[in-house]
Amino acid sequence: MPTRPSKELETFENPERNRDYTIRIRIPEFTCLCPKTGQPDFATLELEYVPDASCIELKSLKLYIWSFRDEGAFHEAVTNRILDDLVAPAGRASCG
Repeated sequence: MPTRPSKELETFENPERNRDYTIRIRIPEFTCLCPKTGQPDFATLELEYVPDASCIELKSLKLYIWSFRDEGAFHEAVTNRILDDLVAPAGRASCG
């Protein structure tokens, strides 16, 4: 079955809840469309977080990032939207 972009972020239970540790993810293939020119706009996203009860599942994160490919958005706006989606309590509750 082919993989498709998705706005759904999945999580899994943090296997080491009693320990603070940092997860770093580098995503060099981020692409969206410039809202002024309509041309592809490329970036490298660097995500760093200390998980609490859950961790972000990497495949769902990649599909989520892929979902921006055909959207017109400035990087400043997209960066903040991604942050909001990653920390939204409703999003965490529905993903876990």
